[in-house]
Amino acid sequence: MKATETPVRYKSFVYHTSCEWLGRRIIRFEAPGKPPMLISSPPEFKGEAGFWTPEEMFVGAVESCFLMTFAARVLRHELPVEAYYSEAIGQLEFSEGAYRITKVTIKPIVIVTGIEAVEPVQRALDSSLHECFVGRSIRSEVELKPDVQVSRP
Repeated sequence: MKATETPVRYKSFVYHTSCEWLGRRIIRFEAPGKPPMLISSPPEFKGEAGFWTPEEMFVGAVESCFLMTFAARVLRHELPVEAYYSEAIGQLEFSEGAYRITKVTIKPIVIVTGIEAVEPVQRALDSSLHECFVGRSIRSEVELKPDVQVSRP
């Protein structure tokens, strides 16, 4: 680094949430300025059916962070993406003496406008997998199984 250059400084961010136990296995989850969500354990762990679960929120956090990272790359590089749809599957297993989500598989379908866009979009998908901070923050394996389709050959 040259004497005239200043070192790069990275910011730090803080996020706040709160929970309130409503009885049985139901909680109210909140974050400032957002509508509350009711959450329960999944029925297979004696929870209430019809509520969001921490397991779904975990898988959804990985999937949505991946999509937001990919969307940023699409916008930054002006990639010709017409549509994006995905599903994610989280594998909850008994591992290392306890239950944990061992793997999250994200299956995006990306529609592009021409064959020439397939390769750069595939590169953007691959790099987004490695750049997604939620995926980098967890111990679970995150796998990507994309399907890039061309709307107009």
